[in-house]
Amino acid sequence: MPVPVAVVAGEAIARYGFGNGHPFGSDRHECFVRELAAQGLASDVLHLPPRSASIEELTSFHTKPYVDFVQQKSATGEGFLDGGDTPAFKGVFEAASSVVGATLVAVDALMSGASRRAFVPIAGLHHAARERAAGFCVFNDCGVAIERLRSQYGIQRIAYVDIDAHHGDGVFYAFDDDSDVIFADIHEDGRDLYPGTGAAEETGRGRAAGTKLNIPLPPGAGDAEFMAAWGQVEEYLESFPSEFILFQCGADSLAGDPITHLRYSEAAHAHAARRLCVIADNQGHGRVLGLGGGGYNRRNLARAWTAVVRTFLTG
Repeated sequence: MPVPVAVVAGEAIARYGFGNGHPFGSDRHECFVRELAAQGLASDVLHLPPRSASIEELTSFHTKPYVDFVQQKSATGEGFLDGGDTPAFKGVFEAASSVVGATLVAVDALMSGASRRAFVPIAGLHHAARERAAGFCVFNDCGVAIERLRSQYGIQRIAYVDIDAHHGDGVFYAFDDDSDVIFADIHEDGRDLYPGTGAAEETGRGRAAGTKLNIPLPPGAGDAEFMAAWGQVEEYLESFPSEFILFQCGADSLAGDPITHLRYSEAAHAHAARRLCVIADNQGHGRVLGLGGGGYNRRNLARAWTAVVRTFLTG
């Protein structure tokens, strides 16, 4: 019997959202859950509940003063956690901690062999820095996952692959001098899009120079441009064999997203997921963790994320 694909979802991570009118609303979770059921896939996956991350887990990546700050803002629910993109709300600490915990549940399922692939819809919060929130992201579950893989499981080389329309700056700059975090990111050209980073010339610092790949695409780029860029990603990942693949599959790169300008279809996400499974299997570990990331057109995110899960089930 094949090892199942795990999906970590539930009310605890559904609460991560910033209210009516904000692009990152709490309805995003339910849109995915409904689509997974509508496509007949809900009964094919291993459902795992999220949990809260501990303070120790959060501070493996984030600074303690920043974690304390989020707790304080969570108690009052007033103001912003950054310069104006990420509002505080009562319970934001608990919701953001659950996102991190959900990603760690998925990490543990993959490392224990309970599943061979896994997906978390409300996750992949790739803008948060070690000491601050940014771009709708309170805690960086990707960064915490990388730290856990190292400290708990002794994983040395981790590949982080990001196809969100926005550059994964919170992950990139946290590990830009770390040669064991292999980073590959296809995104909309950041000169006119938040966060304004991710130029092709950004390839890592010091001993990590050359271990980071940034591929900015022009606004309006679609599946053809993505597929061409994806070939570079595959070549890159094959040059730096990993022991675990994190896949940030933000759906804001699909045509019709209200805040970005790329024009992929969900076929791009399915292709990336399929090829990452092949690469992971060829490299001998088979571990691919998909993280939902961005996406603000509800139909797009539901279809793209479900395409990833379907591909995990067959790939």
